Amino acid sequence: MANHKILTIDNLSLQEFDSEAELIPLLTPEDEEEMNNEELPLSLPILPLRNTVLFPGVVIPISAGRDKSIKLINDANAGEKIIGVVSQINEEDEDPSKDDIHKIGTVARILRVLKMPDGNVTVILQGKKRFEIEDVVSEEPYITATIKEVNEERPAENDSEFTAILDSVKELAIQIIKESPNIPSEATFAIKNIESQSFLINFVSSNMNLSVKEKQDLLSINGLKERALETLRYMNIELQKLELKNDIQSKVRFDLDQQQREYFLHQQMKTIQEELGGVSQEEEMDEMGQKAKTKKWDEKTQKHFEKELSKMRRMNPQSPDFGIQRNYLELFLELPWGEYSKDKFDLKFAQKVLDKDHFGLEEVKKRMIEHLAVLKLRNDMKSPIICLTGPPGVGKTSIGRSVAEALGREYVRISLGGLRDEAEIRGHRKTYIGAMPGRIIQSLKKAGTSNPVFILDEIDKLSNGNSGDPSSALLEVLDPEQNSAFYDNFLEMGYDLSKVMFIATSNNMAAIQPALRDRMEVIKMSGYTIEEKVEIAKRHLFPKQLEAHGLTAKDLIIGKKQLEKIVEGYTRESGVRNLETKIAQVIRNAAKAVAMEEEYNKKVTDEDIVKVLGVPRLERDKYENNDVAGVVTGLAWTSVGGDILFIESLISEGKGALSITGNLGTVMKESATIALEYIKANAKKLGLDSTLFQKYNIHLHVPEGATPKDGPSAGIAMLTSLVSLLTQKKVKKSLAMTGEITLRGKVLPVGGIKEKILAAKRAGIKEIILCHENKSDIDEIKAEYLEGLSFHYVKEMSEVLALALTDQNAKNAKQLK
Repeated sequence: MANHKILTIDNLSLQEFDSEAELIPLLTPEDEEEMNNEELPLSLPILPLRNTVLFPGVVIPISAGRDKSIKLINDANAGEKIIGVVSQINEEDEDPSKDDIHKIGTVARILRVLKMPDGNVTVILQGKKRFEIEDVVSEEPYITATIKEVNEERPAENDSEFTAILDSVKELAIQIIKESPNIPSEATFAIKNIESQSFLINFVSSNMNLSVKEKQDLLSINGLKERALETLRYMNIELQKLELKNDIQSKVRFDLDQQQREYFLHQQMKTIQEELGGVSQEEEMDEMGQKAKTKKWDEKTQKHFEKELSKMRRMNPQSPDFGIQRNYLELFLELPWGEYSKDKFDLKFAQKVLDKDHFGLEEVKKRMIEHLAVLKLRNDMKSPIICLTGPPGVGKTSIGRSVAEALGREYVRISLGGLRDEAEIRGHRKTYIGAMPGRIIQSLKKAGTSNPVFILDEIDKLSNGNSGDPSSALLEVLDPEQNSAFYDNFLEMGYDLSKVMFIATSNNMAAIQPALRDRMEVIKMSGYTIEEKVEIAKRHLFPKQLEAHGLTAKDLIIGKKQLEKIVEGYTRESGVRNLETKIAQVIRNAAKAVAMEEEYNKKVTDEDIVKVLGVPRLERDKYENNDVAGVVTGLAWTSVGGDILFIESLISEGKGALSITGNLGTVMKESATIALEYIKANAKKLGLDSTLFQKYNIHLHVPEGATPKDGPSAGIAMLTSLVSLLTQKKVKKSLAMTGEITLRGKVLPVGGIKEKILAAKRAGIKEIILCHENKSDIDEIKAEYLEGLSFHYVKEMSEVLALALTDQNAKNAKQLK
């Protein structure tokens, strides 16, 4: 039954009055008969009620706030005090019309009118008879309608079934009062003392915890017996709810501990939050359920989500697991399951994007276009896994961004440098506090699609730690046969990565574990030539830095000659990062002059560069003459490009010892030993006296001792240096060489040919000796970079000596006996 204060009309006072109180006078059968004999007027003013229904005989207080209702009450109170009361169909209606109210209502008599301090009026009404609206006469200033009485069908006086129903109603009412802690026990006396059959039913119906519609349905039942049965049914339902509630409370009743105290405080906070317009946890979980219906999940994923959501509903919001579970479900909803961006397979447009963003790198761009062509023809969105390897600053990462733009895909990049925890890739298990998914899943959530271009930057810088090997975790990510169901420890579900286009970047392929290297298609990116750097600076770096420093092309102009001076004199790199820094330095100097309104050269000169950047300290090594015996020019590859390398050797009286200096690695020292042993074995062919090796010590040195050097490519240069030293013959002018040697005198191919050739050209070299197997590397280099160079391809060391040594004696030649 409804939780209301129970008062009588006799002890009602303004101080005791509660706007929600229900007044329960004890109506006698004589009073009821008197009311039934009263004649109803032909028309009545109609008072619509929002949230209650008035039954005949029952007294209730009504709080009126609407102007029409207040006027109606005041007019009726001044007159006959008789009005018609009906309930609204929709309680939200502020100004109900004739179509917004029920037709069946109750004639009521105004017992008292109380004016409240807030301006509202509270009126105490007593129901009399039921009526039906026939026709609405007017709606202003309030609704007035003609009515007719609705007769009540009463059972026969000796109807034992009806008597039993009434007894049951009384018994159930008393039980409900006992079970409900909110209804005072005094209400039991009121129930027992009601003698009128119809009033008992009306009184119980009015006080039950029913909706307005359910009460209206009860009021509309004409048969008193049928109404009594329906009321009994509702009472049974309410009693069962109360008993169940009390049973549960009795089972869990114990002293409140700290956790329960916090829980109830949290519930109060939740109620306050809802009042202030916040979202409760229940509403939040319902929103999750609604959002899940829009996701493109398969049946397995859908079931898993529903299971986890139902688990969250059973959790205590105060427990740490609740927060983890919420984060887990939010991740589930935010991941782009089955969401793919549409690829743009316009290869001409892709070529334009690559050319616009990158100058040079023709081979790399060609390979990328080939990959896009295969994607277009297969049309299955399965992407290759590419590894771009090369020195720093050559545009590996920006190539990936250009590919994403050309394809119309999202661009995602994660840096793997220094990563040493496997969980960074696979995520943490949910059991840990602060658990979160791995970077792969996080990045896909950020991208919003399941087929972005994904850059794995610095994949060669992965390291091992106590927390596992992240490079081994990447094996699954980068395996096309496995990544269709990539398992993240936090997600606990397989996620399809097969449509992601992975592009890894590295500086050193040797640092990548073989199993991981085997999963990627490697595209090598060599360093830029001076000419390419000048063009990149002219087209990209200089305009970019002008804009970054608030200047325009009118404020500063720089020529190719000056850019070349910056490249050669102030940078030593394969890429263009340091070049961009130096250009920014020149532009800042001009920006300072503009800001301080000082005079400056709008066209940058060589003198301006020296003034801003200082004296050039990194001029490239130039070729030095080979007048002295034992001096040979070799070619070297470094992480910042190619360079020339001088091999020097010296002979002195001794016992045949070989000394090697210049901070050389093991492989390079072995090359020197091999060269000397080859010469000893072939002394007669070379026209040397074999006794020389017991009489003289040989010292071989490679200048720039502070720089570590290693590798086999200086083998032929070392052998040539030693033969020149022992024969005291000059080496051919403007000649450089690179190649590995064997004890049999074979010349083997080496790497880094492009960088070495470009270094040789910068140094003023005219002729280069290479292994015949390196000819294919020369064929891949643009013809314009080879102008002025001639190449000699050899197989045997004897060919090298025939090409490199002249018949002229060296300057200050020694007589070796």
